[in-house]
Amino acid sequence: MNTLSGFGRDIEYHFTRGLRAYLGRVAGALGVGFESCSLDLDVPTSGYLALDRELAGFPGHDLALIWDEVHGWSAVAETADGDGPEVLAYLGGTEVVPAPAAVARFVELLPATGSARPPVFREPGRHEDLVDRLPVSGPEGLLRASSSAW
Repeated sequence: MNTLSGFGRDIEYHFTRGLRAYLGRVAGALGVGFESCSLDLDVPTSGYLALDRELAGFPGHDLALIWDEVHGWSAVAETADGDGPEVLAYLGGTEVVPAPAAVARFVELLPATGSARPPVFREPGRHEDLVDRLPVSGPEGLLRASSSAW
């Protein structure tokens, strides 16, 4: 069997590649490398981006961003006791996959920006509606039905 059969229809492959590329671009916009990122491909899919900075009012707490396919981006402070991250603010807006520059601006304006209430952009799963919103790296983008302007 030809390994390219159905390649253009492999939604999860394109979604994973696009999400990795997107997280990498957001990391770049924030001045950190991709080594600061991690992905959780379970449903709901999420990404984590560690930042090398602290916020006033949270000394000793590491700042990070979490993206998930339902709520978009949130800024979190890692708690000293290891109980998990404390959500500081959600980016909100109108797009679950905002431009990297918008995410960088959100972080730049913390803690005076964002919302305490998590937005709900979509139901988890059905990644086919996110694929075209994500950037593509590599030749597989030629096989997608349409490409975004990333």
